[in-house]
Amino acid sequence: MSHRSGDRRDGKLLRDLDSMHFICPIIYPNRCDNEAFISERVDLTNLNSYLEKKNAGDPEYKYNLFQVIVTAILKTITLRPKMNRFIANCNMYQRNEVSASFVVKKQFSDDGGEGLAFLHSKPDDTIETIHQEIYRQITDNRGDKVDASTESMDTFNKMPRFLSKIIIRFVCWLDRHGWVPESLIATDPYYSSVVLSNLGSIKLHSGYHHLTNWGTCSLFCAVGERKFRPFYNEDGTFEMKDSIDLGLTVDERLADGYYYSATVRLLKKLLENPELLELPLSEKVEF
Repeated sequence: MSHRSGDRRDGKLLRDLDSMHFICPIIYPNRCDNEAFISERVDLTNLNSYLEKKNAGDPEYKYNLFQVIVTAILKTITLRPKMNRFIANCNMYQRNEVSASFVVKKQFSDDGGEGLAFLHSKPDDTIETIHQEIYRQITDNRGDKVDASTESMDTFNKMPRFLSKIIIRFVCWLDRHGWVPESLIATDPYYSSVVLSNLGSIKLHSGYHHLTNWGTCSLFCAVGERKFRPFYNEDGTFEMKDSIDLGLTVDERLADGYYYSATVRLLKKLLENPELLELPLSEKVEF
């Protein structure tokens, strides 16, 4: 991939933007001031049947709902490239790869530690390869191994407070220009395309979660607890169906409302037709 002046290590500067998308990052420079929240409910009927078939052979590491959601979001971002943009230092960039991150709880207790999982997807990835990579990273995180970003934070935490604050402020300046050393952010979730939080695993509803001005992540997905909920028909009748709610927080400066609406429709189609996730991430889907 050719590198031109103005490009970053993790993204290419977008030079042919329309005037609105060029000016918006300058007059609205902070990601946290430009959040839009979208809530979507997903019918799990087909997905449950799909998981039953995938696990019929009793694999050592079973396929589960969260893996399907991660794969669906990675495919959605791959097919909707404006969702893989980010704004830094008042400039808009196209990210070089599609990635996802999430926190792995080492032990379900108040004092249980946390690890960071970071997935670097490829255009030919499918639900099978994503499933294998999630299994590998969860297994690594459940041990005593400390990921690179956590190790860096631990180092700052051990320094005298006045010194660590000076260094961290300098690192924040590097962050705005895309110059933070790779060793510090290798597993930092806020340098991925999307951060996911599996709130359903700890019996919480989905809801709004803020973005951050640190890093480059422009999409956060909160996955709520699965429950039977009413789905209404046009005649006013309803059916109770197994479902989940997704809370999506996006940087509204990246695209317009129509683009976001179509993106959510694609994500919902993939989750309600999970067989499509056996296609490569880059293979187009009609929606």
